[in-house]
Amino acid sequence: MRPGGEERALLLRLAQGPVTGVALAGELGVTRAAVWKRIAALRDAGIPIQAHVRDGYALTQPLDLLDADAIRAALPVPLRTQVAALDLLWSIDSSNSELLRRPTPARGCAVLLAERQTGGRGRRGRLWASPLAAHVYLSLARGFRGGLARLAGLSLAAGVAACEALHAQGFGAVRLKWPNDLVVARGGTLHKLGGLLVEGGGEAAGLSRAVLGIGVNVRMPTRVAAAIDQPWIDLAGLAPNPPARNRLVAELLAHLLPALDVFESAGLEPFLERYAQWDALAGREVVVCEDAQRWNARALGIAVDGALRVRAGSGCERRVHAGDVSVRA
Repeated sequence: MRPGGEERALLLRLAQGPVTGVALAGELGVTRAAVWKRIAALRDAGIPIQAHVRDGYALTQPLDLLDADAIRAALPVPLRTQVAALDLLWSIDSSNSELLRRPTPARGCAVLLAERQTGGRGRRGRLWASPLAAHVYLSLARGFRGGLARLAGLSLAAGVAACEALHAQGFGAVRLKWPNDLVVARGGTLHKLGGLLVEGGGEAAGLSRAVLGIGVNVRMPTRVAAAIDQPWIDLAGLAPNPPARNRLVAELLAHLLPALDVFESAGLEPFLERYAQWDALAGREVVVCEDAQRWNARALGIAVDGALRVRAGSGCERRVHAGDVSVRA
């Protein structure tokens, strides 16, 4: 059986309706103790499963598994040829790390999706909560002309594309928080919906390659949510019936692929006005953590090179190229 096959088979059986441990043991050819262990492992992975004395085990929400054929079919026809490879993995340490281990296509891009990440990460090596069959974990590998310096604004351009894809799905409250977060403002606080991470390498003035990772919270399991130490939100918290993950992935790719073509030919400049439209920080009082320093400022928007423009307490304008920024309470 392929990796994750046992988990997938058990999930698909539970999706059919409540089933007793005795019936599951007979169907799977294992002991009831083995069934209990597998159910416990699924719960630990973030799958909400109830147990009833009479009816047995049951999922508490619909199962929404990824399907490569469904994603391709939902893509606009002209874009399908740009996806040289579209792979799905049941479980991986990090979809970005896996694409970095693979060769990048000579033409087009490679897309990798995972049902679960065991070592998903954000900026500065932070862990990214990646429960099973709950969110979107999408990585895309692509070559770029123009050298490594051109890639500096890639996460901002990709953020614009991801934000607009979510708007197209009806989530018009989504905004961008420099440098790479998708957020929604609630009660004056920015709640994280997703994030982007760009990794790669190449020549200083020649060909380079980038692996772009996008994570979007779709339906956060309660058990996983309890361990998150920052304000967050998911699509299920914004709409009672969030889009199917296959539809969401296709929408993200439909916006991202053309945006990457524009970025390769023209850089960040064509995205500046659109970024400003969705900028969650512009005009806000913020706290900037840069290297070992921490200081207050007012965010003014992003510069042409992708840096964050801020006005410090002295009244002078500064540009922040790397660091963390949080909105002041």
